[in-house]
Amino acid sequence: MGSDHAGYELKRRLVGFVRKRGDEALDLGTGLSAPVEYPDYAEAVGWAILNDRAERGILVCGSGIGACGAANKLPGVRAGICHDTYTEYQGVEHDDMNILVMGSRVLGQALAEEITAAFPGAEFSGETRHMRRIEKVLRMERAFPERLALLKPRGE
Repeated sequence: MGSDHAGYELKRRLVGFVRKRGDEALDLGTGLSAPVEYPDYAEAVGWAILNDRAERGILVCGSGIGACGAANKLPGVRAGICHDTYTEYQGVEHDDMNILVMGSRVLGQALAEEITAAFPGAEFSGETRHMRRIEKVLRMERAFPERLALLKPRGE
C-alpha cells in the first residue's frame, strides 16, 4: 500500500484494517501527512508487484486520478480507480487489475474498507475475450519503445 499526503490517513487506517483481518500489508509510505509527490508512491507500489514483493497493491491519493495514471506508466501494472465494489470486482475479473486506487476525498473509511476487503477475493476470470483484451494491452506495452522513436519532437 502506498499514498501521498492526501491519502495518508486513509491508507494508514487501511493498513491497520488489513492486518487486523490477518492479511499481510506492506506499507510503502508515505509515513507523513506533509506534502509529498504521488508518483513516488505509485512507482513504489508498482515495483513491489513487478518484483514479486506483493501480489496486488493499493494506492490512495486525494481523487485517485494522479496515482492511477502514474502507476499505469509501469509496464505490467493495471491500476484502476474504484469507488465501489462492483467496479473493483470487474476491474479484477475482466481486466486483471493488480492495483486498486481509491480517492480519500471521494469515499469514506467504511466504504474504503469494504472495497479493500473484497480486493483479495476477486479473481481474473481468464475467459477468452478477457485474455484477448489483456494481450492487446501487453502488445501496446511491448510496442511502445519503437512507436515512441517514430514521434516527431514537439514544435516541428
